[in-house]
Amino acid sequence: MKTVLVVVGKTDNKHISACISDYVERIGHYIPFEIVLLPNLKNTKKLTEEQQKEAEGKLILQHTQPSDYIVLLDEHGKELRSIDFAKWLQNKQITAKRLIFVIGGPYGFSNIVYEHANEKLSLSQMTFSHQMVRLFFVEQVYRACTIIKGEPYHHE
Repeated sequence: MKTVLVVVGKTDNKHISACISDYVERIGHYIPFEIVLLPNLKNTKKLTEEQQKEAEGKLILQHTQPSDYIVLLDEHGKELRSIDFAKWLQNKQITAKRLIFVIGGPYGFSNIVYEHANEKLSLSQMTFSHQMVRLFFVEQVYRACTIIKGEPYHHE
């Protein structure tokens, strides 16, 4: 199973970007994983929040296929403990051909993206910058991989 993280906009902070790259490399030892970086929209001052979400939604859906299992990282999604996320991921490795996680833009997702999603997960009830969410998420994927393999990275 291939796992893809689709994100809107680049990570500006070089330190966060370096940490993300480190975890992506580590994840690659366990599962096929990649990040698809969608460009920031241009001239957003002329767009309403809804128009911006719609435009980003079209870009997001261009990187999905009908057979993909799409998971939105969304504040209203289900929260899982790391152990439970590892079990969830292990199950998806068996049942999904391609697992697509999506971090939307600053205003969230358009209705069409919600309609195409199979599931929503939340990392926390707290609010984080989109750049930090990327880092926290790839760390959790790495943690899940080590839990699945029974390696000592995660401690209860």
